[in-house]
Amino acid sequence: MQMPQTLRIENGEKVRSTFSAKEYANRHARLRAHLASENIDAAIFTSYHNINYYSDFLYCAFGRCYALVVTQDAIVSISAKIDGGRPWRRAVATDNIVYSDWQRDNDLVAIEQALPKAGRIGVEFDHLTLQHRERLAARYPNAELVDVAAPCMRLRMIKSAEEHALIRHGARIADIGGAAALEALRDQVPEYEVALHATQAMVRAIAATFEEVELMDTWAWFQSGINTDGAHNPLTTRKVNAGDILSLNCFPMIAGYYTALERTLFLDHCSDAHLRLWQANVEVHEAGLALIRPGVRCCDIAHALNEIYLSHDLLQYRTFGYGHSFGVLNHYYGRETGLELREDVETLLEPGMVLSMEPMIMLPEGLPGAGGYREHDILIVTESGAENITRFPYGPEHNIIAR
Repeated sequence: MQMPQTLRIENGEKVRSTFSAKEYANRHARLRAHLASENIDAAIFTSYHNINYYSDFLYCAFGRCYALVVTQDAIVSISAKIDGGRPWRRAVATDNIVYSDWQRDNDLVAIEQALPKAGRIGVEFDHLTLQHRERLAARYPNAELVDVAAPCMRLRMIKSAEEHALIRHGARIADIGGAAALEALRDQVPEYEVALHATQAMVRAIAATFEEVELMDTWAWFQSGINTDGAHNPLTTRKVNAGDILSLNCFPMIAGYYTALERTLFLDHCSDAHLRLWQANVEVHEAGLALIRPGVRCCDIAHALNEIYLSHDLLQYRTFGYGHSFGVLNHYYGRETGLELREDVETLLEPGMVLSMEPMIMLPEGLPGAGGYREHDILIVTESGAENITRFPYGPEHNIIAR
């Protein structure tokens, strides 16, 4: 039996999009203006973040390829048959072409149906594997593949009012997760139990806030003792002890949009050595919050905060950059590297940008006050400064938790 290479699965009815039709039309118009200015006939997006940003569809790869083909006249999502009608219901697109697993390269057959020919095609150099790029090039032997990843990142860096509204909800829900974590915190509780309680609270808060929302990817990390040495260390079965340094990390995910709350905590008491380091990190955090405003370069913020760490002889223990952009990203996809508070990023802050202030130092085992210290707030850059939308308190006055 000969099975079709592609098909349509228009199962059910279209669901409500995360943002308004006007919001997506504005995104498409800005993208198409860039394509026209560079004489690019079409863009073939393959990344989680750009497909989601332009179509509201967040795929689950599981080893398969997905795409969004954007021309001046159409937007076509390309999805695998395993997803059924969900991509059609979800995607803000003029068409959804489904490919089957019955033959190899059926995903490329679907792309060719959406884009029969082109002279210049925009692709994402930072996402395409060498193999996938070669496959695309073989299908379009007379076309030039042009990188659109960096320009699209710049377009995403300034958030709209609708994005700000969603991110505000995310910050509020992260605070709910933080409060839930404190409810579960006690002596000898395993890390994963604290995180589970926080995650459940955030998922329920997302469901209560948004209609027809897809509940996926929300998570929490709760690290204790030596496990605080990495900002992205996974949950373990380690049990919390009185006097432990603790890292609270809550990440509500709403329609692919990432928000976060991160705090240093101690259970019952904090040693003098830990307190000195914690207070120094809070000093850097507060100085960083004051520096975020329009017209300031990312690198200048990093250099200024380095000086404070130097004054405490702690710069050598700094772990990573001082903050990053928010938007369509997660721990396994997306990152707007042009808006990170690092010494090598010269981007000027502009109204509408959303970024974190999150200084972290880590002292290894064997040193007084060993552990990782990190505070994390989310700020929206305004015309005259920045608005901090994180409400959960930080510092020793609030987060030495008595039990």
